[in-house]
Amino acid sequence: MSLATNLGGSFTLPNTSLPLKRIGYGAMQLAGPNVMGAPRDVDAAVAVLREAIALGINHIDTSDFYGPHITNQIIRQALHPYPEDLVIVTKVGARRPEDGSWVPAMSRQELTDAVHDNLRNLGLDAIDVVNLRLMGDGHGTSEGSLAEPLTILADLKQQGLIRHLGLSNVTPTQLAEAQTIAEIVCVQNQYNVAHREDDAFIDDLTQQGIAYVPFFPLGGFTPLQSSVLESTAKSLNATPMQVALAWLLQRSPNILLIPGTSSIEHLRQNVKAAALQLPQQTVADLNALAAKPLANRLS
Repeated sequence: MSLATNLGGSFTLPNTSLPLKRIGYGAMQLAGPNVMGAPRDVDAAVAVLREAIALGINHIDTSDFYGPHITNQIIRQALHPYPEDLVIVTKVGARRPEDGSWVPAMSRQELTDAVHDNLRNLGLDAIDVVNLRLMGDGHGTSEGSLAEPLTILADLKQQGLIRHLGLSNVTPTQLAEAQTIAEIVCVQNQYNVAHREDDAFIDDLTQQGIAYVPFFPLGGFTPLQSSVLESTAKSLNATPMQVALAWLLQRSPNILLIPGTSSIEHLRQNVKAAALQLPQQTVADLNALAAKPLANRLS
């Protein structure tokens, strides 16, 4: 089976002509340590991006606060002029001081500057999708109105700088509020085989035809570890990470994956997850992880 022709199939963002392959690429790891500064080997980062395109990937997730600026500049160096079918999704709502922290940046000036920074560093006249990234509780969500910052982004969309809007790190209540302001084509939240708080949310988004893009699909900065993943991977002649990605692909047809890596080898391994069909019993065993206390899910 050709990796470049599979990639888990595709999903078209609602009311768009943007069919995204279900395995995409998350560019966060292209920056230096702690997502700050330049990588040790820029040429290697360029090579990873070009390999992603060669494998058929047409969805790259990024942000100008990765680096900051560095990751988008590397994407431009590697891929501009961009393939016609490539969809670049970015996010705004944070800034990165010199200490490497992640600070909310939601004022009109900060959001406008962030959109223009993305446009400049990516070499674009308009961005396909901009996600409003709420900082919440670290990588977890917290309730609160998003009307003011989303209205600012909707204004920038009206100006033609943004084609479509999405949300990141949000609750169902916040999505409902957002939909009174603008059409939302995707939601990007933390979710994987061990972090299942969004199960009902995903089912609702499926009914609405909205894409769900799990960040940290491999557990984030700490690789998922569980006896179920290990034993399943061994029985299927796969890696635990491939099993975790395959589980996400089988979880719901509106799930789009953006696993990140700075390694061509790991990129190819991630893409191979599209060809991995998990038996029903395996899916049931992995689903059962959600019933365990969180501390036990990663052991």
